Amino acid sequence: MTSPLKADELVRYADAMVRTAVGLRAGDDLIVFAEPAHRELAVALVEAGYRLSARSVEVSYVDPLVRAARMRTAPERWLGHVTPWNVKRFREFAAATTATLYITGEGEPNALDGVDPARAAADATGPFRKLRWMRSESWEAGRRWGIIAWPTEPWATKVYPSLQARNAVRRLAQDLLWFCRLGSEDPPGWKGLNDHLDIVKRRTARLSRLKLQRLELTGPGTDLSVSLPPESIFLGGGEKNAHGIHTSPNLPTEESFTTPEAASTNGTFRCSRPLVFQGKLIEGIAGEFRNGRLVRLQARGKNGAFFREYLGRIRNADRLGEVALVDRSSRIGQTGRVYFDTLLDENAAAHIAFGMGFDRTRRRRPGDRRALGVNRSDTHIDVMVGTDDLEATGVAARGRRIPLIRDGAWQI
Repeated sequence: MTSPLKADELVRYADAMVRTAVGLRAGDDLIVFAEPAHRELAVALVEAGYRLSARSVEVSYVDPLVRAARMRTAPERWLGHVTPWNVKRFREFAAATTATLYITGEGEPNALDGVDPARAAADATGPFRKLRWMRSESWEAGRRWGIIAWPTEPWATKVYPSLQARNAVRRLAQDLLWFCRLGSEDPPGWKGLNDHLDIVKRRTARLSRLKLQRLELTGPGTDLSVSLPPESIFLGGGEKNAHGIHTSPNLPTEESFTTPEAASTNGTFRCSRPLVFQGKLIEGIAGEFRNGRLVRLQARGKNGAFFREYLGRIRNADRLGEVALVDRSSRIGQTGRVYFDTLLDENAAAHIAFGMGFDRTRRRRPGDRRALGVNRSDTHIDVMVGTDDLEATGVAARGRRIPLIRDGAWQI
């Protein structure tokens, strides 16, 4: 198949990703994680890295079929095993000169068919269970990483089922450019992307200055309340890591997010979009929280059963680690289309996430060694609850109620 992007579009996209997602600099080492279906972008990222005088750029291919074979056949005690040489490699991910880019875009949609959810959970969470330092704040703050997308034929034909495969891939490629403010009508280079990220960062800073004590989300099937400790801040649009290097880990991005107090979530939720998880389409997700714990979870069909059992196998996956706000100004949401990929769908609508929270959403007082109220888990799974009817309200000191999103639009 011919490239879905023109040569200059591909160069622009790759250059913007290495510069903006991970802030690549001369002398840095870049590691690209890709599936075989992502090879064209992987090659372009290698070239983009060396154009910036990177010291090294390497590509690590992850084959979904190989991963599925391991999940099906490895002895149970070795599921999620991390080899000694990979332990050393993982430690280097937090070095000041190391950047890692992960490419998303479904290449083998049915790879995990028939895999036991308990084995899938054990394999996916193995590194966190066996290498506890991988969940420490110092390691997370030092890492420089990003997730970006590439249109594959299986993915594109799911998003655009009425188009021929070649046209579907091209259409999805143009969507990705537009979502990243790199489209033909956007400013040249990556100015449009940087301008957009600045807007998100300014909005996020305003949210932090409100010093909210609680967030309330209400909409069709959703009536959730979460508490925020006094140290809470919102993030979005990118930030500096522990080495002072600015990154924007998810591109495209629209969200302003924080981590609620782990034991505070109460109420019901109903997902507005399906979730593609471990290669499976999970539909009809809904549930209820009481005092921070998920007490009810429903999802349709055998894939829903897979999802419920997967979550049930992981410690604290029944608590929230994130609440993210997105309004209808999102270019992804404006399409009205489901993209069957969390990177895009979570930036189309407000969402919550089961599992791991983010230490960096807490201001630290002198002497504090742990982020207060942040959920500790070995997974992080985003599910979308936002609609044009969703209302987000912040509650500040003395019960002052502040509209954040009304009629699908930001109010601050």
